[in-house]
Amino acid sequence: MEEKQDKKQGTNEGEDKVCITKSVCPKYNAITDQCEIGPLTPEQRRAEAFEKRVQSALFQKNLILQGQRCNEDEFIYANKTGNYTKALPHNLLGEVNLEAYNIWITTLTTGNPEKFELIPLGGTRKLSNPQASYAYEMVGPDSNHLTIAPAPSFSSVLQASEMAEDYWMALNRDVPFVDYDTNLITKAAAEDLSKFSDFDGPKCKCKVTTETLFRGNVPGALEGPYVSQFLLKDIPFGAKTIEQKYVVPVGKIDYMTSYNEWLNIQNGQAPSSTLKLDPVPRYISNGRDLGEYVHKDSSIQAGLAACSILLGFGQGALSLSNPYLFSKTQEGFATFGSPHVLDFVTRASRMALEAAWFQKFLVHRRLRPEEFGGWVQNLKPRDARYSINPELLDSKVLEVVFEKYGTYLLPMAYPEGCPTHPAYPAGHAAHIGAEVTILKAFFNEDYIIPNPVVASADGLKLQPYLKSNLKVGEELNKLAANISLARDFAGVHWRSDGLEGMKLGEAVAIGLLQDYRNTYNEEFHGFSFTKFDGTRVII
Repeated sequence: MEEKQDKKQGTNEGEDKVCITKSVCPKYNAITDQCEIGPLTPEQRRAEAFEKRVQSALFQKNLILQGQRCNEDEFIYANKTGNYTKALPHNLLGEVNLEAYNIWITTLTTGNPEKFELIPLGGTRKLSNPQASYAYEMVGPDSNHLTIAPAPSFSSVLQASEMAEDYWMALNRDVPFVDYDTNLITKAAAEDLSKFSDFDGPKCKCKVTTETLFRGNVPGALEGPYVSQFLLKDIPFGAKTIEQKYVVPVGKIDYMTSYNEWLNIQNGQAPSSTLKLDPVPRYISNGRDLGEYVHKDSSIQAGLAACSILLGFGQGALSLSNPYLFSKTQEGFATFGSPHVLDFVTRASRMALEAAWFQKFLVHRRLRPEEFGGWVQNLKPRDARYSINPELLDSKVLEVVFEKYGTYLLPMAYPEGCPTHPAYPAGHAAHIGAEVTILKAFFNEDYIIPNPVVASADGLKLQPYLKSNLKVGEELNKLAANISLARDFAGVHWRSDGLEGMKLGEAVAIGLLQDYRNTYNEEFHGFSFTKFDGTRVII
């Protein structure tokens, strides 16, 4: 009997071990006795999760559709000189082959993936991701439902002033930001841009000055050094600290200033030259450096760096709405901690690009500044007929450009010129606008940045900035302006591309935050931050 009893006990022990391991014994039966605890049963949780998703979808569905508006240049100019055509075939004047253009438009209208493979190209360069225009987003606003203002029209004074600004930015690429107040070329640029009857850049007493020149139109962009602290200060990156010195181009070398090179690149041919780089890494100190940053960056790079710097400031830099800021027993992590904000920054970035691509390809198809420069070149010596506003033709900048380069083409910072997608709005502006909006929602905009710095004229070192305090919110706005206008310094975008792109990215980020607002268990009173227009929003 003892022997049988021992065997039985041994068997029970074995069964218990198997039962615990496989969770099949009655004590741990997942059907009759649940392991999890909490205020809701699994069925209740599933139903509530479904309801929250439905509510979010209905919120987006019930928003009033504003309707998309364009500047109608595509209908006004039969030869399509008011629209983007790069990478399609062109004639000797750089005017697009209309048959190819119409095939492109028909393809965009149908959205048929097979037809995109039949678009006639003029060279080896491919169109950049037009089918992103049709992508659906499962969180936040659908990309096709957001709107932006029409782009400035081809013949408007505003377009003329933006082209003049791009010319002046090209001429000032190598001027250190710290020398703007004393440099003769920056002074000439400020004086000339002040003469335009319609110019959207910031002014002081109704005039462009060297203090406002090439700066953003958002709160904080005029305060302190030109370059945001988030593009200068060291980046904490896990166990490593990244010094923000970058490989930058050699100065005083510009591209696409000969007509044949310009025409080949409009047709999508490869450039005849390559970018010459300085072997010595430098801090961003001038427009050429800034333009190269947005030449090689990833879409999340600036936002991710800024987020890492802000997290490195510690708890004091967190938004006052953070529910864990004053908790005695808890701290944030998966919610209201670093994984939360890092996820939202990167997620909002891609969503913003989808929204921008819809506007680029399916609404506006605005031409790039390098294309407009070709029309100025054709008009001046060849007496071609383009409706370029006289205020640009009378601008001093054309005389200076022609004297230096021998043509009226826009001198480009990149050998290949602009990307192969339309200008309006700027993709960089859209994604940095979204990233900065998320960061303003999670961090304290009034937090004073410790030990601010400014790059030396040669970019080899950082120097203390002692003139005033710099706040997080203002420096984030400045970061958005820097990234947006950096593309203008390179010659690939217009000022309005950046202004509207930033606002579009902001709208995307707000929609993302709205959809997640009611998903948290914490006692949370909402995200609160200042928009790019200076108004306060609470979500």
